[in-house]
Amino acid sequence: MPEIVITGLGAITPLGATAPATWAALLEGRSGVGPLDQDWAQDMPCRIGAQAAADPAADLEPSQARRLDRSAQFALKAGLEAWADAGFGLGEANQADPDRLLVALGSGIGGLTSLVANWDLLRDRGPRRVSPFTVPMLMANAPAANLGLALGARAGVHAPVSACASSNEAIAVALDQLRWGRADIAVIGGAEAAIHPLPIAAFGQMQALSRRNDDPAGASRPWDQGRDGFVMGEGAACLVAETLSHAQARGARIYATLAGTGISADSHDLVQPDPSGLGQRRAMEKALLDARLTPADIAHVNAHATSTPQGDATEARSIAAVLGPDSRAIVTGTKSMTGHLLGAAGALETLFTVLALIHRVAPPTINLDCPDADLTIDIAAGTARTLPDGDLAALNNSFGFGGHNVAVAVTNAHSTV
Repeated sequence: MPEIVITGLGAITPLGATAPATWAALLEGRSGVGPLDQDWAQDMPCRIGAQAAADPAADLEPSQARRLDRSAQFALKAGLEAWADAGFGLGEANQADPDRLLVALGSGIGGLTSLVANWDLLRDRGPRRVSPFTVPMLMANAPAANLGLALGARAGVHAPVSACASSNEAIAVALDQLRWGRADIAVIGGAEAAIHPLPIAAFGQMQALSRRNDDPAGASRPWDQGRDGFVMGEGAACLVAETLSHAQARGARIYATLAGTGISADSHDLVQPDPSGLGQRRAMEKALLDARLTPADIAHVNAHATSTPQGDATEARSIAAVLGPDSRAIVTGTKSMTGHLLGAAGALETLFTVLALIHRVAPPTINLDCPDADLTIDIAAGTARTLPDGDLAALNNSFGFGGHNVAVAVTNAHSTV
C-alpha cells in the first residue's frame, strides 16, 4: 500500500482563527470557554460555551455567506487554510488534478441552525418567507459539498455522519480511498455549528452539559472528580492528505504520516458507551494493526475525554488495557480547552496529534485538579509535556452517540522533501 502523508493544516476554533493560533493557545493552556451572552441563553440551565474565536463569514462575500449555514462557513474557512498551507492555489492557480482530488468532511449535526431558523420563518411569517436555499443549507453533506465545490474536487465528496466520531470516520474513508488508488489528494476534516438554543436545551435535558456557569474556563475538566458534563464548542479543522509519491513529486512539505485507522461499534446503547470499553479497545487495536504499530510504539494519545463522568472513566480504562501496564504514552484531553466540537472534534484532535509529533510536545489537560482515584494512564495535567526523540507514533480517539468508535494512528514523517 502507498504511504499516505499529511501536507496541510487548517482550523478555526474557540482558541484561534487559524491552525497556528489555535495550537499556540493550546500549549499555553488557555481556555476557549466563556459565557453565552445571547438573549436566549439567559434562561438555560447551561449558559456557557466554546464559541469560535472569529466569524467564519468574515472572508466570504456577503451574498455567499447568506447562502451557507454556519457549519459550511467553518468548513470553507478551515479547508481553504489547509489547502493553501499545502501549497495549492485556487482557480487557475490550482495545480491539482480535479479528477484525483477528493473531499471527506464529517458533521454530526450539519445545518441545524438553518433548519430551525427557517422553521421559525414558516411558522411566524408563512411559506413565502422561507429561503429557497434552506435545503442546500441544512443538508448534513453541505459543509463537505461546499468545500468540494470550492476546490473543484471530482474524485469524490464524502460526508460521514456518525455523531462525535464523524470527522475521524471521514479521515478513515479518505485513507482507504487514497490507498486504493482512487485519488492522489484528499482534504479531510469536520465542521460543526451547534451553539443554538435547541441543542443547548436538548443536551441540557440529557444532563450532558456542564452547569458551571460561574466558572466557564474551569467547566470542561476531563478525568477530574468534579466534572459534570461537556461544554459545547464550534468550529472546523481540516488536513490535506496525499500519497507520498504525489507529495514528493510536487516538492511538498510533509508534516506526518497518516498511518492507520480503526473503526468499531459498541452495539450497547444509543447514547451511553459500553462500560466494558470493548468497542473502544477494538477501534484502537484495529488502528494499531492497520498502521503496523505495537502498543509500545505509542508515545502520545489525544483522548476523546469529553468531561462526562462515565465516558472519561471508560476511556481511561480502555487506553490502559490497549497500551498495557508498561506504556510510557502521555495522554491529553484537549477538550478541556476547546470544548466539544461534536462532529468536528476528531479532525481537530487529529490535527493536534500531528502537531504534537512535529513539535514533540503533548498539550496539557487543564482543570484536572482532583483526578479520578483509579486512573492508570499518564495524563499531561496542567502543563505541556515533552515527547521523546526518535520515531514517534500517536493515537487519537473519537467516540459518538450510536456507539461509533474511531481511532486514528499518526507517525512522525519519515520522508520529507
